[in-house]
Amino acid sequence: MMSTGWNSEMNAQSTHGIDFNNLDQTTLPGTSFYQYACGGWMKNNPLTGEYSRFGSFDKLAENNRKQLKGLIDGLAEAKNEQGTLAQKIGDLYNIAMDSVKLNKEGAAPIKPYLKKIASLKDKSGIVALMADMRLMGLDPYFTVYVSADDMNSSANMVHTYQSGISMGEREYYLDNDDKTKNIRDKYKLHVVRMFQLMGFDKAAAEKAMTAVLTIETRLAKASRTQVELRDPHANYNKMTIAELKKQNPSFAWDVFFTDFGLKGLKEINVGQVAFLKEAVTLIDTMPLKDQIAYLQWKLIDASAAYLSDDIYAANFDFYSRTMSGTKEMKPRWKRAVANVDSSLGEAVGQMYVEKYFPAASKERMIALVKNLQESLGERIQNLTWMSKETKAKAAEKLAAFHVKIGYPDKWRDYSALQIKNDSYLANVERSNRFETAYMISKANKPVDKDEWQMTPQTVNAYYNPTTNEICFPAGILQYPFFDMSADDAVNYGAIGVVIGHEMTHGFDDQGRQYDKDGNLKDWWTAEDSKNFEARAAVMSNFFDSIYVAPGVHANGKFTLGENIADHGGLQIAFQAFKKATANAPLETVNGFTPEQRFFLSYAGVWAGNIRPEAILQLTKADPHALGRWRVDGALPQIGNWYEAFHITDKDPLYLPVEKRVSIW
Repeated sequence: MMSTGWNSEMNAQSTHGIDFNNLDQTTLPGTSFYQYACGGWMKNNPLTGEYSRFGSFDKLAENNRKQLKGLIDGLAEAKNEQGTLAQKIGDLYNIAMDSVKLNKEGAAPIKPYLKKIASLKDKSGIVALMADMRLMGLDPYFTVYVSADDMNSSANMVHTYQSGISMGEREYYLDNDDKTKNIRDKYKLHVVRMFQLMGFDKAAAEKAMTAVLTIETRLAKASRTQVELRDPHANYNKMTIAELKKQNPSFAWDVFFTDFGLKGLKEINVGQVAFLKEAVTLIDTMPLKDQIAYLQWKLIDASAAYLSDDIYAANFDFYSRTMSGTKEMKPRWKRAVANVDSSLGEAVGQMYVEKYFPAASKERMIALVKNLQESLGERIQNLTWMSKETKAKAAEKLAAFHVKIGYPDKWRDYSALQIKNDSYLANVERSNRFETAYMISKANKPVDKDEWQMTPQTVNAYYNPTTNEICFPAGILQYPFFDMSADDAVNYGAIGVVIGHEMTHGFDDQGRQYDKDGNLKDWWTAEDSKNFEARAAVMSNFFDSIYVAPGVHANGKFTLGENIADHGGLQIAFQAFKKATANAPLETVNGFTPEQRFFLSYAGVWAGNIRPEAILQLTKADPHALGRWRVDGALPQIGNWYEAFHITDKDPLYLPVEKRVSIW
């Protein structure tokens, strides 16, 4: 998007895997299937203060977090040999937990670097400073990273990408509805407050805030929208370094790349040409004092979570309480576990899978994936709207999927990462520099197709178009997604749809533009592309029409890829489920047929509660539809759901056949 690591709730369930206490049978399935399937769960799992949204994913992640804490606690309590993974994990956790030391230090750990930024005498020093800040994991003005060349997916290359705005989404700077303006006003107060906590007087803090808002607003105006960023061709602008210099001659590119560890770079992909030009123009034209304030802000903003409690609380107050509606900070131990997990993810993951991921889970997943691949292959061959030529290419791509389950075959080497007993912030900085160096080391080298983009303990899964891979970490291979004791109705409805979802990403509006080798290359006939786009528009328009809050629509174009993947996942998994049980039909349980339990299992994956602020934030920032609409928006497109629950044209969720999405 997960063993002896099943949570205790498993014991209360039947061997068929559905907890019927999660249902709300006072609601009719055709009125809101989400409420019908998840209403009991929502009632029994109310939002606590530390969450703006809490759902099945989060509940499982909480369980995983407790398991990780148990593993980390043991290392933190022991005396470990310097330089070992045990020492690094245990010491980093202890440093994160030491509130006395953190509060005694206050803003002191960040002060030397703030002074370094303030010491800039002219604009020529900005470039070297930007390179160093990028090594620290920061993103002033624009970002630079290394990943696959979309047109030559076997090779890594260097890319630039738009960045530099602290609120994340350009709309927070540009929209003028009352809610967004309120957030923007609170942001101004937040920036002033944070500068004051760093020791600036109020007048200096307010001047700094004005500079920050001016620069970030101009960057926001130059940024592409989330919908525009979904076009991989528009974001592919490969050029030589000579061409880059010609387009942006005033920026000292040789200094930047040398200081960033990329001396002698020959070519680059400029993700957003106009944005980069505006970023360079800002550096050329904005007063030096304003740019110093902006660069200081980028450092303060990124460091706040690793300083004293008053600084952390101020950061939480804006980004969590104001922007997403979260009421309370997470306990210190959860934040500490999360940071260890972030800094030493595969080292922690290695311990996690040894204790909590049985070989039997991996074996059953391999069989499920194979069945889902066969199902998708059959569906592709039976499409009436696609030509034989494109079907053949689609089948080749499907057969070439690289499947990753559980954990990597080779683990990361953390020997170069030093964890010392100086400050929490210093350790986070070293960790960030370690990660950036790891990324830079891949430049101009072949892509390692065995590398994982998620840690094994992550409650999620992914599809990567440039490696044509689907990945299912151990963290998600647990209830309610995957249950070794449950029957096929439940597992195909949950993890089966997740598998089908990730496979379908290879054929969604973005993924379909990449071939079987992961290259951005058109393998469709013109007529088939036209047919796909017309069918995808039905999905996009349907979600555009959904109100997620009064006066606020879902963004069908932004969420199109994920909605297509949900749709394909449901169709593929249901077909595979029926095929898998054809010779041994499953029984009805507690009055629910196997088909009904398939869809109940699917809906249960998206059970959750959410605050109004988070609805607005996620609608701007998240390419996934909200959980409610991944059920009530997705299932009305699925004919088998209508049959399973006897949905008719008298039900509010009913859609006439001719208005339903039909792609994969």
